[in-house]
Amino acid sequence: MKNSRSVIHEVTPLSEKDCFYIVDRHKTEFTYPIHNHSEYELNLILNAAGVRRIVGDSIEVIGDYDLTLIASEELEHVWEHHECKSKDIREITIQFSSELFFDSFLNKNQFSSIRYMLEMAQRGLSFPTEGMMKVFHLLDTLAREQQGFYAVMKFLAVLYELSLYTDAARALSSSSFAKSGLYTDSRRIRKIQEFINENYRENLNLGQLAGIAGMTPVSFSRFFKLRTGKSPFDYIIEVRLGCATRFLVESSKSVSEICFECGFNNISNFNRIFRKNKNCTPKEFRENYKKCKVLV
Repeated sequence: MKNSRSVIHEVTPLSEKDCFYIVDRHKTEFTYPIHNHSEYELNLILNAAGVRRIVGDSIEVIGDYDLTLIASEELEHVWEHHECKSKDIREITIQFSSELFFDSFLNKNQFSSIRYMLEMAQRGLSFPTEGMMKVFHLLDTLAREQQGFYAVMKFLAVLYELSLYTDAARALSSSSFAKSGLYTDSRRIRKIQEFINENYRENLNLGQLAGIAGMTPVSFSRFFKLRTGKSPFDYIIEVRLGCATRFLVESSKSVSEICFECGFNNISNFNRIFRKNKNCTPKEFRENYKKCKVLV
């Protein structure tokens, strides 16, 4: 393992000749520190209410069941024991290379839903209970599959079934923290996204953005919400918060310095918006993150 930004970079057991690596274990606690790795990861956790899951700048306490897909080499994550009282936690972890699907294969129509899911999972995806139940039997028996070929087919079936729930899944980390884009086939939306990402520190307004898109403010606001699921203002806030959480994690800048550097106009407004979106203050977020980090 090597160290990057005080976050452990895990070197997984997956070899170049293997399609995926799976471990199915029962445990009494979570002890591994916050980390990232080059491989993608699908993680199913059972009977672990009270565990705190950190993926990027998302910090949440999970219930009895949790199924998360992470498809990013840089996105740090950890499951921290926190307030979990269970002594029989089951964890099924599958790690697979981004090269499992070569481009010409993944770009076929039959794999379009998996391709979209992996793009969205660059921010970490938390799947709904229905999706989890759909693939549970496959995951439950995958580690015991004796034939390697059929194990791969079963794993592909898991990915396909989960891809049907991508729109119902929740993206965890903000796109700016995870350094991933907003995936859309709209040239106008991409243009606006790029403008916001480059100018989020400025005082942006709806009229300005609508002018770039060549639309009236009312039409643009409706169009943006329809294509992205969020208002232009909410997207700007998400980008600014992603910038702020990165600074909180990676720098020693004060909360006040971070506030103004990320485009917020005053500290009280910053604290209010941060608490509303992250359920904690900027100071608490920084402290929670530091608790999970280990210098090696």
